[in-house]
Amino acid sequence: MVTAVAVLTLLGLALGLLLGYADKVFAVEENPLVKEVESMLPGTHCGQCGFPGCSGAAEAMVAGDAEVTCCPPGGRALAQSLAEKLGVDADLSGMASEPMLASIEESLCTGCCRCYRVCPTDAIMGANKQIHVVFADACTGCGKCVDACPEDCIAMQPEQETLDNWHWPKPAAA
Repeated sequence: MVTAVAVLTLLGLALGLLLGYADKVFAVEENPLVKEVESMLPGTHCGQCGFPGCSGAAEAMVAGDAEVTCCPPGGRALAQSLAEKLGVDADLSGMASEPMLASIEESLCTGCCRCYRVCPTDAIMGANKQIHVVFADACTGCGKCVDACPEDCIAMQPEQETLDNWHWPKPAAA
């Protein structure tokens, strides 16, 4: 019994050392700027930017293949901070000034479940043949639910002002 425990312990130790050595030898060098940009992105992997995920979008932004304004869920604030981080000029005129969120008109909703099946962030909650609701904190404003809804009961509306997202307006320049 003691021999079996000793053999398994030595085998585990040897394989662990071998894996540690292989990790050092076969390590892949990555650009640290890509990781920084990826951490700034929302991380919802909604695909609105035209890339399969936020990591692909971050690589393209750092390489210069994508604009810093390609992430609609991030909005103007993210585009501006990405432009500062990457040292590029960003044309923010085409971006919406405030985030758009999905809202469901309850009187028209039949509970077909098509909207929450396409939602990449699970921001829509409901059951079959029951009214659905959108969680504003999870909604990225991708609009996939609007396209999927056969009843046209979902609309994109600006985010409602609450104490959590209200900011003091800047005074007019003198």
